[in-house]
Amino acid sequence: MIKKLINYVGEFKKDSLITPVFVALEVIMEILIPLLMSMIIDKGVGKGNIKYVCIVGIIMLLASFLSLSFGILSGKFAARASTGFARNLRRAMYYNIQNYSFVNIDKFSTAGLITRLTTDVTNVQNAYQMIIRMFVRAPFMLISAMVMSFYINSKLALVFLGAIIFLGVLLYFIMTGVHPIFMQVFKKYDNLNASVQENLTGIRVVKAYVREEHEIAKFHGASKVLYNYFVKAEKIIVLNGPLMQFTVYACTILLSWLGAKMIVAKSMTTGELMSLFTYTTNIMISLMVISMVFVMVVMSKTSVERIIEVLDEKSDLTNGDNPIYEMKDGSIEFNDVSFSYSKDLEKLSLKNINVSIKSGEFIGIIGGTGSAKSTLVQLIPRLYDVTKGAVKVSGIDVRDYDLETLRNKVSMVLQKNVLFSGTIKENLRWGNKEATDEELVEACREAQADEFIQTFPDKYDTFIEQGGNNVSGGQKQRLCIARALLKKPNILILDDSTSAVDTKTDALIRKSFKETMPDITKIIIAQRISSVQEADRIIVLDDGQINGFGTHEELLASNDIYRQVYESQVKGDDDNA
Repeated sequence: MIKKLINYVGEFKKDSLITPVFVALEVIMEILIPLLMSMIIDKGVGKGNIKYVCIVGIIMLLASFLSLSFGILSGKFAARASTGFARNLRRAMYYNIQNYSFVNIDKFSTAGLITRLTTDVTNVQNAYQMIIRMFVRAPFMLISAMVMSFYINSKLALVFLGAIIFLGVLLYFIMTGVHPIFMQVFKKYDNLNASVQENLTGIRVVKAYVREEHEIAKFHGASKVLYNYFVKAEKIIVLNGPLMQFTVYACTILLSWLGAKMIVAKSMTTGELMSLFTYTTNIMISLMVISMVFVMVVMSKTSVERIIEVLDEKSDLTNGDNPIYEMKDGSIEFNDVSFSYSKDLEKLSLKNINVSIKSGEFIGIIGGTGSAKSTLVQLIPRLYDVTKGAVKVSGIDVRDYDLETLRNKVSMVLQKNVLFSGTIKENLRWGNKEATDEELVEACREAQADEFIQTFPDKYDTFIEQGGNNVSGGQKQRLCIARALLKKPNILILDDSTSAVDTKTDALIRKSFKETMPDITKIIIAQRISSVQEADRIIVLDDGQINGFGTHEELLASNDIYRQVYESQVKGDDDNA
């Protein structure tokens, strides 16, 4: 696990290695100061030698200045190494996420991935900085202070050894008690982030239904659970303080008592005892720092596991050994296709689909909610892989194509239309980053979007807010269709992508498709019969199976589901009239 993470230190290895060097130099300077102080008391003050006091005092000042300088440098390099390490981790995770399939994303959840990219990486960054700096400083200080203590008086130094063993055992029990709690804490972070994300994404719905109090209560609930876990962990961690204080005071009392007896017995000087008191503080502070680092490491251990889980996750959609980079036409075949999101043949969303679509055909798809219409078309650009059977495009199994080639030639407007913050031009060029302004305008005309764009003061340079919140649903759909057209695909799929436009605009879009792209295979999922009745053929889906496949007239004559939908919509229109 650690080996995997170390690889992401990358170009900051030099900073990571230099940091402990400066930490060691800082500690050496600090360790010398109590010894110099002892010399001043015993050989200077005790004997009235002011010259000696001044010389050693200057050396102490120089040691203090060097200690400060080395400390500043170690902090600088540690900060650069840890932030660089965190940057590399985030970048690696983000790059890997870009290759995820829908299955991979569903496994982690959006909120979970955000937590790992933010909170978890920050925890690892803080832990790494403490490890290369404080976790080097504390043990080195502890060992150095112990060596100096034994050098001054080996008998009194045994007090420190007993204190270290006592604290070490207690800290071990504290750490083992805290780790399982932090495992739960980060899972609860995912729930909290999910609550916030859902609320912000759907804020208009929240306000429309006056559900602010409900959302606040939901957030408070998730926050309270997280709070309770942290309190539970802190109740254990807080024992560090009293235990450390008890040990420090116990050491001070023992040193005072035993040291006083030794001074009376002339086996120890006052300066040596004073320096031992300083080393007591150094040793105890080092132990406290080590315990803090352990807490941070325990917290980050859970984060490390979650980060590595994201880094190790591989997309289940990959290119074959010899991928195909050319697609001749837009013909489509579904050969005995069955599909399950869970890969379980007992829980199929699509069952035994057999369909053959000619290149250039206009195919409509209708069906009730949950009939797997979107699932069917998502298999064509290989957003998911079939569980059984094969989907072929231009006579070749989609799994044999290069993924980028396939998705460039199969342009799909998803059911949930997404626009990104940026200008209209920038959003349209997601379809083709090299598209000229003339090509943008042409695609928007075909999608019936140019007319409303021209009404904006900045026209194609109009800024789109995050999520496209400053345009209407119908305008957003038309911009997404135009973006898809810019890819110049062999197959165009609209997944209920004209539901928010009026029937006149819907008819104009279909008319434009028929006139300007006769060679492109067009598949439209719709709820309105009027949107698909002019299609060459129409697929009727019911519970993941094909219930009917034919022209509008054929289905009216032979398919009960299609006829019922048609009659209900025609009757509804007549009633409204």
